Amino acid sequence: MDENEKHYRVVISQHANGRMWKHFYFLARVSEKAAEQMLNTMLKDIRSLETLPMRNPFYESSYLPENKYRYLLSAQRYRIVYFIEKAESTVYVEDIEDCRQSY
Repeated sequence: MDENEKHYRVVISQHANGRMWKHFYFLARVSEKAAEQMLNTMLKDIRSLETLPMRNPFYESSYLPENKYRYLLSAQRYRIVYFIEKAESTVYVEDIEDCRQSY
């Protein structure tokens, strides 16, 4: 199978799922419509990791192992942090960060 045709299973960690909903509820206090759009965009972007998850750059941070985690920017301000387990053909979404905050 060509690498471009490979499909990956996407697993969202409990931590990442909780952060996604935390961002949703925070935004919903201001605008329910904006929160719904953000959530739909984020879920669409996460689903896009089923194909070509390597298209995104590595996430360079002093607290993460080098060249393990990647990130995908979503909904203009959120960083979806994930790693790829090639042997299992699985993408693990580990965190969803608000890029406007310092981590």
